[in-house]
Amino acid sequence: MPYISKYKRRWFKQSIATIVNILDKNIWEERMGILNYVFTKILLDTLPPETKYHHYNALIGVLESCKLELYRKQIASYEDKKETENGNI
Repeated sequence: MPYISKYKRRWFKQSIATIVNILDKNIWEERMGILNYVFTKILLDTLPPETKYHHYNALIGVLESCKLELYRKQIASYEDKKETENGNI
């Protein structure tokens, strides 16, 4: 769940802003490659030294939850708007 406390969000605010600033300086296709690298590097760097399958499985769960949250909060409302504008299938 991405809804961490506002206090904890402050820990990451500057670092995220720096990454976004770097991403904004690249064309769209390069941004996606950089974003993939950053996500992968962060995930791999959080693994414990004695990594087991369940650690990888947990990271896949995090990525899946991120995907679903993006869809739920951003994409679904966009699709609803476009359906209203253009009609149902």
